[in-house]
Amino acid sequence: MSAFSTQLLEGLDVMAAVVDTGSFGKAAELVDLSQSGVSRAVARLEARLGIRVFERTTRQVRLTDEGRRFYEEVMPLIGALAEATGSAAGDAQQVRGKLRVNVDPLFARFILAPRLGDFMDSCPELEIELRSKDELGDLVADGFDVALRFGHPQSSSLVARKLFDTRVLAMASPQYLQRFGHPTDPRELELHHHKCILFREPVTGKPFPWEFQQRRKKLLVQPKGMLTVNDPGTVYSTCLAGLGIAQLFELGTEEYVSAGQLVPVFPTWSDHRFPLYAYYPSRRYVPRKTRALLDFVGKLVD
Repeated sequence: MSAFSTQLLEGLDVMAAVVDTGSFGKAAELVDLSQSGVSRAVARLEARLGIRVFERTTRQVRLTDEGRRFYEEVMPLIGALAEATGSAAGDAQQVRGKLRVNVDPLFARFILAPRLGDFMDSCPELEIELRSKDELGDLVADGFDVALRFGHPQSSSLVARKLFDTRVLAMASPQYLQRFGHPTDPRELELHHHKCILFREPVTGKPFPWEFQQRRKKLLVQPKGMLTVNDPGTVYSTCLAGLGIAQLFELGTEEYVSAGQLVPVFPTWSDHRFPLYAYYPSRRYVPRKTRALLDFVGKLVD
């Protein structure tokens, strides 16, 4: 038992604060210590563990590889201990604390934000920080509890859990269709007669091809367009303005369709779906606050 003490627990609290804030100075404010006190607590923790926990430069503080492994293994256990303590105190159903979420910008703006009030009402003691980011990044080193991203998961040490699929539909405004006509086959989009709003893939720098699905039949199209953008929000706004046909997620566009501002162009080619995944550090323990968010998001397409 000598290797485990309240000093270690205090050191873990300080370590978590540094990870969450990204600096010793901000961590000091969070745990009510001086900056030198934070440095001493981290030094004591490193001495006890026999590893370097942080790489420190004049501009940033980052977990070392050993520090990251330790954090990923130990912090979920500390969280489980805190949650069990709360349950023993008659607090089993309460979701509280701070939840930091790395979220896909498109999902944040058009899908999550309009519905977030219901989740906040159900968890009145939970403080939520949403950070819209184009890339997943280093979830642990950046201090996030969970990430929500569209697209199929890549190889990673993180747990990837699919929350739902949403249909991907080609849409246009009534003004565009009145001016350029209503195509009846997706392959017509490869002709110069129609104008498509293209979205640039971050990895290749080239516009994404468009996939259409009709039951088991799939069709890949290279649409023609004069406008290429790299911001999902701009795809929506330019499509609504009548500048072209765009591929949009069905989830988040229902109100535009109901109001007659957007029209699905190929209703018989509407079976293509795209997933939303949640990413988090540990499969062994998922904090109650994270589980609450994932349960809420997973029900958005019910």
